[in-house]
Amino acid sequence: MAGIAARLAELGIVLPQAPAPAANYVGWTVAGPLVHVAGQGPVENGEITCAGKVGVDVTVEDAQAAARVTALNVLAQLAQALDGDLDRVVRLFGLVNCAPDFTQQPQVINGASDLMVEVFGDAGRHARAAIGAPALPMNIAVEVDGVFEVR
Repeated sequence: MAGIAARLAELGIVLPQAPAPAANYVGWTVAGPLVHVAGQGPVENGEITCAGKVGVDVTVEDAQAAARVTALNVLAQLAQALDGDLDRVVRLFGLVNCAPDFTQQPQVINGASDLMVEVFGDAGRHARAAIGAPALPMNIAVEVDGVFEVR
């Protein structure tokens, strides 16, 4: 992640420590040239920063900010997994804790996608899913996982 570390510094972004898994799984696995990062949530310093249902308890704007924090945790897991450089972001999968009639999941998960493009440039453009969920673990507002290709 040498080149990415320089880009993060240029942007003034400091990656948090990778959060510990909340259950019986690991934060990341490597399979061939791919790193799969487990679902992350909006956690800073061990504390959930955004909880509740988007569109009911949480605004779209606050959820977008939470998705960005969540994406930073995805990158923290990636940094822990890699000694080499990242080639590209392949896919993000985002879940939004929301009411049944909420339909702005793509706008919420843009908080994560925008960060990937900001950090990685064109290599950060990725396939994505943004899905609404009736509940997420610990009532977090968003969850994001990712697949990354390594050199």
